[in-house]
Amino acid sequence: MSRWVVRPDGGRPSGRACPHALTAGPETTPLSETCLRCAGQGRTRTDLLLCLTCGHVGCSDSSPGAHATAHFESSGHPVASSRGPDQKWAWCYEDEVYLDHLQGDEPASLTATRANESVWDYPRPPAVRADDRTVRIECAGEVVADTGRAIRVLETSHPPVFYIPPADVRTDLLIRSSGRRTWCEWKGAAQYWDVVVGDDVRRRAAWSYPHPEPDYTQLAGFIAFYPSLMDRCTVAGEVVTAQDGDFYGGWITGEVQGPFKGAPGTQGW
Repeated sequence: MSRWVVRPDGGRPSGRACPHALTAGPETTPLSETCLRCAGQGRTRTDLLLCLTCGHVGCSDSSPGAHATAHFESSGHPVASSRGPDQKWAWCYEDEVYLDHLQGDEPASLTATRANESVWDYPRPPAVRADDRTVRIECAGEVVADTGRAIRVLETSHPPVFYIPPADVRTDLLIRSSGRRTWCEWKGAAQYWDVVVGDDVRRRAAWSYPHPEPDYTQLAGFIAFYPSLMDRCTVAGEVVTAQDGDFYGGWITGEVQGPFKGAPGTQGW
């Protein structure tokens, strides 16, 4: 298997996440061998970019409205890879990060032991990071979610919260919950969901942000679950420990170090 991953430096000083890296097809058939717009003007360009969604080929002239850039602006297709010889990189227009093309079933960078992370080193406002570990959620004998395309939200004093793309969730087991509504000063208004498996109903066990604030648009429609209300949640096979309390819903794995907000007496942290 081959895949695209964000370069270690993120490609930009902002260090943005890029969930598109986990969904871009690594092998895409080009629709042409040159930038047709340039060819029509009698020019031959070699700095070509290939759209990893539909195969459009355009030169990497970054002038507004030009060539590969124009294709992104008209189509919204976020990721384009270099067509240069031996150039195994791509660019995500939407997230403004460079991507590397890795070969092999389990790249070393993905299987190495993860360094410890102190929640007190996480930022505020929260950071958004793509995570390609396998995340699995089980409830009442059913696999409610199974993904390798999760997004982690990292906030000072809290264990990470994993958000899962709806395509990797059994949304037929989710029913919109009534009653509870909350507002996050950074992410916006949350929608809550009951998880229903036959006669087993887990009230307000999941939530999402249908229309998040501009800095968190990557979370739109993604679904987070309270591990305390599920039967089993795992990350790369490791069973998750739930954050204390019934509000925040953080996931504690071996590399995440506290102390954590959520237990009695910590609300003022």
